[in-house]
Amino acid sequence: MITLTNLAIQFGKKTLYKDVNLKFTSGNIYGIIGANGAGKSTLLRAISGELEPNKGTVEMLPGERMSVLEQDHFKYDQYTVMDTVLMGHKPMWDNMKEREQLYSKAEMTEEDGNRAAELEMAFAEMNGYEAESEAAQLLQNLGVQEGQHYKQMSDISNNEKVRVMLAKALFGHPDNLLLDEPTNDLDLDTVQWLEEYLSNLEQCVLVVSHDRHFLDAVSTQTVDIDFGKVTLFSGNYSFWYESSQLALRQAQNQKMKAEEKKKQLEEFIRRFSANVAKSKQTTSRKKMLEKLNVEEITPSTRKYPGIIFSMEREPGTQILEVEGLKALDADGTVLFDNVSFTIEKGQKTVFLSHNPKAMTALFEIINGNRTADSGTYKWGVTITTAYLPLDNTEFFQSEMNLVDWLSQWGPGNEVTMKSYLGRMLFKDEDIQKKVCVLSGGEKMRCMIARMQLKNANCLILDTPTNHLDLESIQAFNNNLIQFKGNILFASHDHEFINTVADRIIELTPKGTIDKLMTYDDYIYDEAIKEQKAKMYGLA
Repeated sequence: MITLTNLAIQFGKKTLYKDVNLKFTSGNIYGIIGANGAGKSTLLRAISGELEPNKGTVEMLPGERMSVLEQDHFKYDQYTVMDTVLMGHKPMWDNMKEREQLYSKAEMTEEDGNRAAELEMAFAEMNGYEAESEAAQLLQNLGVQEGQHYKQMSDISNNEKVRVMLAKALFGHPDNLLLDEPTNDLDLDTVQWLEEYLSNLEQCVLVVSHDRHFLDAVSTQTVDIDFGKVTLFSGNYSFWYESSQLALRQAQNQKMKAEEKKKQLEEFIRRFSANVAKSKQTTSRKKMLEKLNVEEITPSTRKYPGIIFSMEREPGTQILEVEGLKALDADGTVLFDNVSFTIEKGQKTVFLSHNPKAMTALFEIINGNRTADSGTYKWGVTITTAYLPLDNTEFFQSEMNLVDWLSQWGPGNEVTMKSYLGRMLFKDEDIQKKVCVLSGGEKMRCMIARMQLKNANCLILDTPTNHLDLESIQAFNNNLIQFKGNILFASHDHEFINTVADRIIELTPKGTIDKLMTYDDYIYDEAIKEQKAKMYGLA
């Protein structure tokens, strides 16, 4: 359990929040949400003790242990992968080191022997003799293979380091667990495993994430940072979002009477509760809506960007034909082979693979930026495309301001360009920035504005939610659902895929798995699981 009493955090003259009085209890998972800069990660840093609050206290129950997902992926480069994970349980790790020192002595005194006996008893109570086995299983579940477990951290890839740091945070069943963006750089299968793992914990967990499906799958309560306050709500992210939108519409309807508002809100809670009870999501097992009440539902101050894709030209019946495509990685690894498909008018297709480089290679090939190792592709004559690449670095190696930068990509005067930037929440002072100094999220919003200028009838999106906040992801998602043209995309966002895609094409070294179905149906289909295992050579 974690108790915050009169907590206040201020940087210079800016107060993030004050008078925060909250209690986080065991058996609950708290999803922390808020606009960029609201102070989500800062709150976790204050709770962990990394940051000293300006006022107030953070307390745990006596004897409880806290574990934190660390962001410095180079901190443990001098240790092995296994030792790094074991250090996640500090009392056990300290015990191991002290025992090693005692047993390394040429001669042990009686006092040393007594101390060693004490340490052995404590080690057994902490399940120390099963520690390496447990750590190995965690690593395996997170996609770090056995051959990597005793390598130096400095010798593994950055993607693997992310997974090791997550294993370190989870190891040893800490009483209180703080996770800041735990799904970053994880593939969809690993995220699904993490959802199940966290949902079965009985400890207290606080999570910051931009992955809506993940928040919905694990959160029993939502901590919203807004209005300069930190407020606790029952329910997951979807309940918070839908209820805040409903409250906003009610606030804008000044003619609606209080009794009508209350009746509408109560009906919303009843309907949402019924949906959750029928849901397959793990949160339904935690009775997350037990304490809901009308008074909790208030409009949010969040601003959502105006992401609106429109088609200048209606597409014909021929969209894209791909025949026998093959792509190799730089080291000769087969990314995909024998890839053939025809995209039909109006289809919204997500591309999947165990190797994320496969989707990027496909998109680069069909956009003419890369040559296939074999095979052909052909676009229909009526098709116009707008491409959002995974790596946008080359677009921002300039000292132009935002208006001049955007003007390169479409017709229109300065006023037009400013309106597109305004839709993407760039203020007047922002548009004079040099594009080379923009943040990752600002660059992505610029790239989306650039795409909107094209009025294309086929959108190609390589992991479009990277660097975006929840508000931008929600707005992006909502518009793609409404878009009448074709969409070809790759994503690590479960909700994004499940609500946009009506066709799944998985790229493998032995061809494709091609299904007309939702993503949820795809991942739970046993026959498809067997087919995937064969295609990847795992069966």
